[in-house]
Amino acid sequence: VQLVESGGGSVQAGVALRLSCATSGFSFDVSEVGWFRQAPGKELEGVAIINIGDIIRYAPSVKVRFTISKDKSTNILYLQMNKLKPEDTSMYFCAARPLIGTEYPAQWPYWGQGTQVTVSS
Repeated sequence: VQLVESGGGSVQAGVALRLSCATSGFSFDVSEVGWFRQAPGKELEGVAIINIGDIIRYAPSVKVRFTISKDKSTNILYLQMNKLKPEDTSMYFCAARPLIGTEYPAQWPYWGQGTQVTVSS
């Protein structure tokens, strides 16, 4: 299983970025996938998660501004981030948790290496 993020960078507040996560070794059809972020000194935060039924959950701080999507033809997960704010500065990770039987495991077993997003005011 591999997850490789790209698309991060240093930008001014108010602009948009799109993160990509190229995946292999598992199927979106049987896996919940999502984006997480962690800033220095802060806890890991779930940003946007999409399950096998395409039900999406967003962190309240990004709802309306961020959009998660997945392309099953290319096995790429995206995070469109609009109207970025300095508080969005963080390392962003994509992750996956395939079903075990009919249940998702408690932990997310597969993670990418992360891509840094820095937003200046």
